[in-house]
Amino acid sequence: MKTLGLIGGMSWESTAIYYRHLNEIARDRLGGLHSAKLLLWSVDFAEIAERQHAGDWDGAATLLVDVARRLEGAGAEALVICTNTMHKLAGAVEAAVGIPLVHIADATAGRLKAAGVKRPALLATRFTMEQDFYTGRLRDRHGLDVLVPDEAGRALVHRVIYEELCRGEVKADSKAAYLAEIERLRAAGADSVILGCTEITMLIGAGDTDLPVFDTTRIHAEAAMDVALGDTVR
Repeated sequence: MKTLGLIGGMSWESTAIYYRHLNEIARDRLGGLHSAKLLLWSVDFAEIAERQHAGDWDGAATLLVDVARRLEGAGAEALVICTNTMHKLAGAVEAAVGIPLVHIADATAGRLKAAGVKRPALLATRFTMEQDFYTGRLRDRHGLDVLVPDEAGRALVHRVIYEELCRGEVKADSKAAYLAEIERLRAAGADSVILGCTEITMLIGAGDTDLPVFDTTRIHAEAAMDVALGDTVR
């Protein structure tokens, strides 16, 4: 089993979910007392969020590249950025190290294509919904036609992520609001839903809508363990 280097803490709420998923997957695939070989570097998310909202992506890249190099130096054999939004900087991280990066958008796209869906609704941070690094990758590399909420919907989804979910707050009214956004996107032609922020799995899941739901946190963890286990994967 290869050792995975996790760049986490963005936020730690979802990184905790990653840790559980990765170890559960290792146990389920290998049996017995097996668990995942992991190195975790958890950043102070306040420093990242400040740079995100200020548009200081170069400053954020400096932080993530430093972490990636430290994980590689400590023995990580593949990297996992435990967040969708910070995959905006995936290229900078990949260029700075000599080990592979497991890209969350590619893993998610593979699952959507296997399910035969083509027009997913994307719920995520404003950065992920509005910038091309994520929706463009799904479109250009994988042929997916991604639908996002309107301006008011994007503001709502973003606010709930940063003001509630990243702080461990799960509210019934926010869940209802997210489901209403899904219904609006269904009416616009969405055939599935991407939970495109790793905290959203705390709020809604497959049982909350009859559209196929793709939980990027779980999908990313499974793809990472595919890399870690290689031919051992079932």
